[in-house]
Amino acid sequence: MKLPLTRKVLYSKSQLDVGGSPTDRPDRPRRRRFEATEAHEGRNVRRLRAASSHGAHGDRLGIPDHTQFHLLSFEGPDAYSRIGGLETRVFGLCHALVAAGHDTHLWFVGGPGLPGYEQRDGLHLHRFCQWISQYHPRGVYDGEYNKVPDYAGALPPALLRDFLGPHVAHGGNAVIMAEEWQTADAVLHLDYLLRQTRFRNRVRMFWNANNVFGFEHIDWGRMRKAAHVTTVSRYMRQLMQSLDIEAVVLPNGLSPDVYLQPDRGTVQRMREAFAGRIAITKMARWDPDKNWLGSVRLVAELKRLGHRPLLIARGGREAHGTEVLREMASLGLRVASRFQQNTQNELGYGDGDDIDGLSCALVNAQNVDVLNLTSHVDPDGRRALFRASDVVLANSTREPFGLVGLETMAAGGIACTGYTGEDYAMSGRNAIVLQTDDPAEFVELYLRVRDNPDYEHSMRRAGRLTARQYAWPSVIRTSLAPRLALSPQHHSFRS
Repeated sequence: MKLPLTRKVLYSKSQLDVGGSPTDRPDRPRRRRFEATEAHEGRNVRRLRAASSHGAHGDRLGIPDHTQFHLLSFEGPDAYSRIGGLETRVFGLCHALVAAGHDTHLWFVGGPGLPGYEQRDGLHLHRFCQWISQYHPRGVYDGEYNKVPDYAGALPPALLRDFLGPHVAHGGNAVIMAEEWQTADAVLHLDYLLRQTRFRNRVRMFWNANNVFGFEHIDWGRMRKAAHVTTVSRYMRQLMQSLDIEAVVLPNGLSPDVYLQPDRGTVQRMREAFAGRIAITKMARWDPDKNWLGSVRLVAELKRLGHRPLLIARGGREAHGTEVLREMASLGLRVASRFQQNTQNELGYGDGDDIDGLSCALVNAQNVDVLNLTSHVDPDGRRALFRASDVVLANSTREPFGLVGLETMAAGGIACTGYTGEDYAMSGRNAIVLQTDDPAEFVELYLRVRDNPDYEHSMRRAGRLTARQYAWPSVIRTSLAPRLALSPQHHSFRS
């Protein structure tokens, strides 16, 4: 079955092109190749839409025809179900598979009041646990211990009866990809049901760990027999090996919108607002693992040395944020908070800062050291901010993968990462990589980049080249497809 394409799932060479020379100065005309205008992006989209009607599904990403995909995840595209990196991973993977012409289904914990099933942009959406969600309105993980057994009990029979069974009965193959501990029991239940049929060898099952949370709830003996265990980085693989769990790495990827270049005028206005200052952006949950306290100390050290830093901080709703703000005050940093609520989504949350409002806030932040953004920053604003900032801190003390650093690279920014799961970061080449908690390490490494424009430009360019390798189609082709043990001539899975 041919599935329709939309703008969300289109990658193009022009979106990923980095052009230029490592020795180009950032202020020379060649830089215009990196700053796509809205009109240029519009031409790209029109050209791609035209191409989609002429066999855009020709590249199946190394996966045979008649392969059906089912992704199991608590998180999904509903506002109720969107929390963070997991939704980004799952939705990006789904849309890349849909764009390649594969029949793809996402089974997730849906928001109350929405249809149990719908087809959106060619992706089949299946919502479960909605009767529980209506009693737990604060999001997908509210009441998760009630949702886990309901998800595990109700989902596998429906999946097998209505979609998986008929597909494999007509000669197709299927891939199950489940995420995190909350889906583990559903995987085991589905494996049990499949073994009662003659189709088990036509279904390849994967269970993926993005972190080690909830591992104590998993029956690892049964999981090893039911599914191939994967994880997102070499760091996570080593952590799991220390727990006697063998896993292979299936890294995160990037969606096509991440490669859209930010509006040139907006980036210029932001840089004008940053004139004479060191603009540092950090966007992460208020979580100790995200190293907010260490980041605040870096800013305080730059201020002590007379460098006039400006930290643009976007945290979350977690309690650790109070401790971080207290640390800012104790170090003498002047903080201004900004909240902008525009429209309401189905949870009653505002869609947040638009790009013009964000630019205005930066202009008015001349007399503060920290601008604390307390509302959501839209994707256009994120890309512009990542590009315009002098450096983006993604310096977690423990990071399974680190999407923010990779998104920064895709936008043409300078990423500063930690030294755990960021397999893509190469110190001094495409990123600044911190290996200690000493603020002096950051100051020394960053100033070395800032004081050499050719070096800075080379690092930005190398970062974009790296990000290009993590487009979801590339990840699927190089990391997932070889694990399926399939070829067009042999449509049978090995158990």
